Amino acid sequence: MRNQAGIVQFSISLLSFLLLTSEASWSSEGKAPLKPKLILQITVDQLRGDLPMRYYERLGEGGLRYLLDEGIVFSNAHHGHANTETIVGHATLATGADPAVHGMIGNVWLDRGSGELRYNVEDARYPILTEGAGVDKRTEIDPTQKAARSNGRSPAAILVSTFSDELNLHHGGRSKVFAVSVKDRGAISMAGHTGKAFWFSKKSGEFVTSSFYYDRYPPWVAEWNARKPADRYAGKSWELLHDRSTYLFGEADDRPYETALPGYGRTFPHAYGNADNKYFTTLLTLSPAGDELTLDFAKAVISNEGLGNDEIPDYLSVSFSSTDYVGHLFGPSSLEAEDNILRLDRTLSELLRFVDQRVGLNRTLVVLSADHGGPEAPGYLAELGFEADYIDPKSFDKAGAIQRLKERFGIGEELITTYFHPYLYLNRKAIAAGKLDQAEVELAVAEELTHFDGVALAVSSSALATGNVRDTPLMRSILKNYNPSRSGDIFVVFEPNRFINDFDGLKVAATHGSPWRYDTHVPIIFAGMGMPPQRLARKVHTVDIAPTLSLMLGAKLPSGSFSEALGEVLESVPD
Repeated sequence: MRNQAGIVQFSISLLSFLLLTSEASWSSEGKAPLKPKLILQITVDQLRGDLPMRYYERLGEGGLRYLLDEGIVFSNAHHGHANTETIVGHATLATGADPAVHGMIGNVWLDRGSGELRYNVEDARYPILTEGAGVDKRTEIDPTQKAARSNGRSPAAILVSTFSDELNLHHGGRSKVFAVSVKDRGAISMAGHTGKAFWFSKKSGEFVTSSFYYDRYPPWVAEWNARKPADRYAGKSWELLHDRSTYLFGEADDRPYETALPGYGRTFPHAYGNADNKYFTTLLTLSPAGDELTLDFAKAVISNEGLGNDEIPDYLSVSFSSTDYVGHLFGPSSLEAEDNILRLDRTLSELLRFVDQRVGLNRTLVVLSADHGGPEAPGYLAELGFEADYIDPKSFDKAGAIQRLKERFGIGEELITTYFHPYLYLNRKAIAAGKLDQAEVELAVAEELTHFDGVALAVSSSALATGNVRDTPLMRSILKNYNPSRSGDIFVVFEPNRFINDFDGLKVAATHGSPWRYDTHVPIIFAGMGMPPQRLARKVHTVDIAPTLSLMLGAKLPSGSFSEALGEVLESVPD
């Protein structure tokens, strides 16, 4: 009995100690950490991690400079997956999961059932509310958008929850969750399964959504679109913000490797044309105007939906896309990219000023990152003495080594049916008809591809499925991208500074999508909420953002997130 009494007394003492230490660690005054009224998640498409500091001396006071000076800056942040594309990065930022888990392994993937490419957020069940506002394939320059077979859109293909989902679930569905972007995939991924997403239709010149989110547009959206904000750019041009002599690349406006779209050209000024020009709205998205329209609509969301107006935390994702489009057409080390960053800085400054006015930055948690980085244009690298060039996967099937494999396996037709980055797809019908072993054919093709000019590594999905691969950083990044139901037959990694530049006949200056550091390196910055500034050089990953947000808000971690939270951020939240 004495032993039992001692155990009881010890248990009571231990419980008291745990309660006391728990209270002490919670707050020296017994108060819970201050919660934000608004979480503002900003994603800048193709903002490589070094670019904000590259132009630091010419930044304004309220945008990027505010974030760099007043925020918690992780200067060595990276995506951990191998396919650094838009939907892959956005979904990773949203879910805190690797693409192997969240399922968005590429901007498109081959649907084995139908044999057709599937666009990542396509869902024929939920058409866009504005009739005729889907993709116009005659004027669309984004090859992944052209893969869509319908105008329906939803987040159904995202296999796990997002932070915004968990925030909403935690507050009984009372958190207001919105996401805005020029790109549908940039908005839909961040809004998750429970929020509302809006994106820019280049076909209609409006911000649109689908029937997954609404039966009809809220009146304020209809009114905003009725004002036709895009038309204010009609007859105007993208002009330099400052005197040309002040730019790092001021004397490099006309380079032969830059993309010269008809009527838009590769030198300033870049004319938008008239509103009745079928390419008018497309050209807006290829310039800072796309970000300015996104900003205007985001401000309308904040005002009309009352974000941050009460003590229940709300969420707004704003994904700015112009940096990506400009990077593709002209390269990140171009006069256009430089001017775009300076204009993006102004756009961010206006967004933060507006949020401070409506909600208060002291009650707003701001986090900025990017869906991927981006490489230098091969033409620019060649000017500096690097060996860099473009590569054409369409030629692979005609190569002598693949022809010999066809003879070896008795295949009298195509063995490689298509390549859609980063996956190569084999002719499974021919392999099955010849009663061949799929894994053996994959392995043989992958082995031959590693000897091709410009190919650094090719690894079969069969090898990834069994784990029969070397344990290297590169291979781990490929495994993080592998999903057995969606990944192609062979993952191909090109050598550094070797790129694809032909997209349905459009030649671009630069293309991201690799596991090399120039594509994985992105900024991660937390700001607002009175958090003291810090600059940290330790390596962190984008999967760390979502669990950090969840823990700060006291919500469950997103269902597919197995990463670590950023302790420096959690420790900086004031009581």
